Amino acid sequence: MTKKKPAKAPATASLLVELLTEELPPKSLRVLGEAFAEQLVAEIVRHRLKDRVASKQQFATPRRLAVVIRDVRAEGLDSEHEVDGPVSSNSKAVEGFAKKHNIAPASLERRQTPKGEIVVAHLKMPGVKLDAVLPSIVDRIVKKLPVSKIMRWSDGDAQFVRPVHGLVLMLGRHVVSGTVLGVPAGNTTNGHRFMGAASIRLPNADEYEAKLLKDGRVVADFATRKSEIEKQLQAEAGRQKASLGDYQDLLDEVTALVEFPAVYAGQFDASFLEVPHECLILTMRQNQKYFPLFSPDGKLLPKFLIVSNMRVDDPRPIVGGNERVIRPRLEDARFFFNQDRKARLDTRVPQLAKVVFHNKLGSQLERTERIKLLAGEIARALGVDTMVAERAAELCKADLLTGMVGEFPELQGVMGRYYALHDGEQREVADAIEQHYRPRFAGDKLPEGPLASAVALADKLDSLAGLFSIKELPTGDKDPFGLRRAALGVVRIVVENQLPLSLKDLVGSAFGPFRGKPQTDLKMFFTERMRSYFLERGYSANEVEAVLSLNPVAIALIPKQLEAVRAFSALPEAASLAAANKRIANILRQAESKGESFADVDVSALKEPAEISLFEALQTAARSAKPLFDSGDFAGYLKAFASLKSPVDSFFDAVMVLTDDKKLRENRLALLTDMRKAMNRFSDISKLAA
Repeated sequence: MTKKKPAKAPATASLLVELLTEELPPKSLRVLGEAFAEQLVAEIVRHRLKDRVASKQQFATPRRLAVVIRDVRAEGLDSEHEVDGPVSSNSKAVEGFAKKHNIAPASLERRQTPKGEIVVAHLKMPGVKLDAVLPSIVDRIVKKLPVSKIMRWSDGDAQFVRPVHGLVLMLGRHVVSGTVLGVPAGNTTNGHRFMGAASIRLPNADEYEAKLLKDGRVVADFATRKSEIEKQLQAEAGRQKASLGDYQDLLDEVTALVEFPAVYAGQFDASFLEVPHECLILTMRQNQKYFPLFSPDGKLLPKFLIVSNMRVDDPRPIVGGNERVIRPRLEDARFFFNQDRKARLDTRVPQLAKVVFHNKLGSQLERTERIKLLAGEIARALGVDTMVAERAAELCKADLLTGMVGEFPELQGVMGRYYALHDGEQREVADAIEQHYRPRFAGDKLPEGPLASAVALADKLDSLAGLFSIKELPTGDKDPFGLRRAALGVVRIVVENQLPLSLKDLVGSAFGPFRGKPQTDLKMFFTERMRSYFLERGYSANEVEAVLSLNPVAIALIPKQLEAVRAFSALPEAASLAAANKRIANILRQAESKGESFADVDVSALKEPAEISLFEALQTAARSAKPLFDSGDFAGYLKAFASLKSPVDSFFDAVMVLTDDKKLRENRLALLTDMRKAMNRFSDISKLAA
């Protein structure tokens, strides 16, 4: 008998897919490149053209998205799947099922199921050929990429974020034929628009990156290009004896603007430094994509770095051109600054009546008046000058009407501070105007001091109360008014600045102008934000739930309370006491549902030694715990009740709580109520047993 030879595995090679486009959106390029690569790998694996763990390299430049996947099969592996058929006793149905799947009835498997014995067909599916499926795979992926706007550039149905002018599909040396978005596939790509070969023939997929660099003057890998730019930036900053400040966000963007980067240094007239540095920095970074330079003490220098797409021996024409371009931008900033200072901030406040905040909540002037009242109330609670807080609140939105903020909305608050100081306002007022927008984003700085915090809290709470009162709530991932950020900002300001404020009172005061509107949704919203906030700070879900389930009012104390719960959890007695608390909660809930009522413990009615022992142990623990709670030692407070473990265990072993004797039952329920109240004064210990 001749031994059957195993089937020969399909040949493998590197797969290259490249889309050549017009300049892609720079802020989306990195994400587009990653999504293109991930989805292509997933499709290749799904078609069994590649094993599950795929080795890939992704490329993204302003004019191309590309992926190289190693060891891809020209033909996918065969697959096998099962199809359940009819019950085996129905011979006619079995024959029809076998005929439908083109297999002999005798080849069907018999399998027992709850419905009886059925037949099962094992079907083999031949592997797909890469040439047959690759164009349609790429076409599907292109249509699913995360792009906000698409373009149409021909008479056909082709649509993408930018027009596509070239397509490379190669497996090793083999060119896969087909079209994507109306563009036929080939093995030719384009180099740098000005410095590289216009047309580059690729001998095989593996040479893609090296060939582009050598003949095309293109650094195709996004991460490699970014690293090269950063290296050049740091080197040039060092030569200028300067630093780059915060530059990472801009680094990603300029990486998406160039294919063969070179960094050059430019300068501008030092007289522009009389303009607030924030304006100059924003102009350079946002409008021109330049990297401003700073002295060792952090002051802005009249110098900047240019990331050019041209690497040349004599960069003077490039530098000179950029220096000429930046001058009118800086002149605009100086003009706005000088013009804005001709009118005092307080004269702009009445004009806020013409600026709509929300069509259901009135103008910015009406909102400013609400913020002013609320800021004064919070300032009184914090023991700071209410008149100063109210003045800062009155002026905090006035810079929205200035030319500089109109040109650069990111500078609202920042410019208000400069203009307030120019007008002779108190420095505390000016600082509060700038800081009342903080924190603007996750990890941002908080307002400094109670006065600035009062104005910042008033601003955020007014937005939250007002928008919740008209049902403008966040839904899913949509939050057009930034209410999640505002609520988290309130939590951070109160907790991290340790402000002695009641969240309940803050919400109540914020709803003052919106009388009659329910506050429950906003309170729940705050609870959810606090839950996320403390989970991100490393506390466990049970620890957070133990504290938040009691709806804490003084939220500045929550971190200490969470630490206390964590310390208690580490005690050897914790698990038993948490379980006991859970049991007590269930007993009391059951009793209350039946209308049971119980007052104070009647000591004379305690009969069993175990309940007497528990009562005495509880009294002793409560006496030692009270001064600890009053002094803010929450960890010591909880630990004081660790001594109850043995008395509690003995109580539940020896005592029937829900006895038929009504007086005895109510007395024991009262004892358990006292214990639950004592142990759960700021946290629900039973949640640790969840």
